[in-house]
Amino acid sequence: MPRFRATIAYDGTDFHGWQKQPGFRTVQEEIETALLPLSPNAAPVHVHGSGRTDAGVHARGQVAHFDLDRNIPVNSLRRALNDKLTPDVRILEAAPCDPLFDAQRSAHAKEYRYRIWNAEVVDPSLRRHRGHVGRALDVDAMRRAARDFVGEHDFAAFSANPQREIESTVRHIFSLEVHADLPEIEIRVIGNGFLYKMVRSISGYLISVGMHRAPADSVPAVIQSKIRTARVETAPAQGLFLWQVWYDQGERLRMERDLFPTYSALR
Repeated sequence: MPRFRATIAYDGTDFHGWQKQPGFRTVQEEIETALLPLSPNAAPVHVHGSGRTDAGVHARGQVAHFDLDRNIPVNSLRRALNDKLTPDVRILEAAPCDPLFDAQRSAHAKEYRYRIWNAEVVDPSLRRHRGHVGRALDVDAMRRAARDFVGEHDFAAFSANPQREIESTVRHIFSLEVHADLPEIEIRVIGNGFLYKMVRSISGYLISVGMHRAPADSVPAVIQSKIRTARVETAPAQGLFLWQVWYDQGERLRMERDLFPTYSALR
C-alpha cells in the first residue's frame, strides 16, 4: 500500500495534544477523520506522528506518515485534507515516500522552540502562543546555564512521569540557544530526542535562572541528581512549538559538524 509523508502545522490551544484519546479533541484524530473520505470503502487510516505533543503545545513542522490505498496527485491530497480540516490544523506538504519511512523511528533530530513574552503586559493576540513572564529576565544568566545542557546526559531530573515504560532517560542535546529581541525571548533546542515535558522543564528552569531563583551554574548538579523535584518548574504549554524534524543523515551530520566540531571529530 502506498505510504505518504506529511508535514503538519497546528495551533495546539484547543487540542488535547497530538495523540488520539477517547473523549478529547486531538490532532491525530482530526487528520485521521479527514482521511476517511479519501480511503477506499472508508477504511480507517492510522496517522503516525514523529512524536507526541502535549495539550496546548503547537507545531510548525510536525511530521507524520500514513498508508493510503489511493493514487492521488500531491497537490490534490493536500488540498483535500485541508478542505476537511479545521483552520487550526494545516497540511503544509504531503507526498509519497519510501514504504520503509517511519515518521518516528526514521528521525535523526528534532528542534523545539519555546517563546517567552517578557513584559508586564502581553499583547492579547500573542497570549495563546507565548509563555508570559512579567518580571525582567537576566538573559545572560540564561545563556550561561543553557550551555550546561548541551551534550549527552541523563535528563531524568528534567522530565515528568509519562505513565508508560521508557527504555532510557539519556538524551543528546546538540544545541541550546537563548535568543532575545526584547520583549521576546526564544529558547531553541535541538536534540536526538526528548522525554515527556523535557523541553518545557528545561525552559522552566532557564526562566528560574533568569529570575535569579536558581544560580546559572546549578544545571550540572541538577542533571547529576537524576531526581525530579519542585525546583524544576514546567513552563506553560502555550509557549512551546515543535519546530522541525530532521530525517536526512547527511543533514544531521552537517548540523553536528557546524554546532559541535569536537563531537563530530570523535565519531
